[in-house]
Amino acid sequence: MNSLTFLKQLIPFPSVSCDSNADVSRWVEQTLQSLGFTTEWLEYTDAEGVTKVCVSGQKGPATGRGLAYFCHTDVVPVSSWSFADSGPWEPLQTDSRLYGRGSCDMKGSLACMLAAAKNTLNDTLTAPLSIVCTADEEIGLRGAAHVVGHSALYRSIVGCQSRAIIGEPTLLNVVHAHKGGRSMKVTSHGIAAHSSTGKGRNANFAMIPFLTAMHQLCQEIDGCSDYLDDRYDPPTINLNLGINDHTEALNITPAQSVCTINFRTMPAVDTDALVQRIQDTAHQCGLTFELMFGGNPVFTDPGSPFIRELLQLTGCQQSQTVPYGTDGSCFTELSDIAVLGPGDIRQAHTDDEWISLEQMEQGTALYTRLIRQWCVDGKN
Repeated sequence: MNSLTFLKQLIPFPSVSCDSNADVSRWVEQTLQSLGFTTEWLEYTDAEGVTKVCVSGQKGPATGRGLAYFCHTDVVPVSSWSFADSGPWEPLQTDSRLYGRGSCDMKGSLACMLAAAKNTLNDTLTAPLSIVCTADEEIGLRGAAHVVGHSALYRSIVGCQSRAIIGEPTLLNVVHAHKGGRSMKVTSHGIAAHSSTGKGRNANFAMIPFLTAMHQLCQEIDGCSDYLDDRYDPPTINLNLGINDHTEALNITPAQSVCTINFRTMPAVDTDALVQRIQDTAHQCGLTFELMFGGNPVFTDPGSPFIRELLQLTGCQQSQTVPYGTDGSCFTELSDIAVLGPGDIRQAHTDDEWISLEQMEQGTALYTRLIRQWCVDGKN
């Protein structure tokens, strides 16, 4: 079975992050078992009461570093789709592309790794090969965090210090670093009333001093070296602010005003100090503060033996950084991490999401080489 066949079986699972991914995880579990992997089923219930699953597999001896591949099985929602005759959950193949939700981000990558595992099915492994499939990557890396806290298989990966590949789409270019992130919610509480009565308390007015302070903070950050890291493109934290009072009519005094703040973290920036400053400002303004998400940046020395070896295996001239984040933010106990996968990130989350057949073929060939280099040939 080649990668395209695997992908055509993965796409029909509508594993949107707000829903359970148990069905696609069961398919992955059974496929891994058919390829000789010992599997681990890690189930949890999210805050909305939905069952989520992280499924993993491992084969080969327990000694040596080997290779650990990480992906996620959840996908983003579909509000519109470009093809009337073929929905987002129906694989549509042309001469050069396969369309479908998750084809690029990132079921195509998983299909390539499964095909690579099948290519090496009869090879004798001399080091462990691990495949870890998480849930909830698209909504805050929740599954990856659960794996770190509860997976015995992940503990074995850390113990071996396996070489880690995050299979997100990079056009098969080697990515040695990406940004992390922080997301916060600041809420002002008022009292709802008909605006004609004058009996309410407008939550938006109480939010204004905080917004003024955030505007000043943004002006301070702009161009300041303390908030720059030239190893990334763009080299800024990209602080973004949103505001919403969720009031349904113009003549209702808003009972709440919600400000969301998100920025990208980088190693050279004192992230904790910045979060603390925002939290202190919120409390000074009498507002409530909630840290919604915190993900670490990923950075592997581009001159390390691991990255140099990846460049040789891929034929890339040099490794890159990217501004987006991955589950790798949770896997900081691993010393050698790179993002490397088929597909173009520009095709992810689009209403005509696709992956090229050429990338699928090349991705399978590359992952097969990685397995044979690190798990078969004895280079532990």
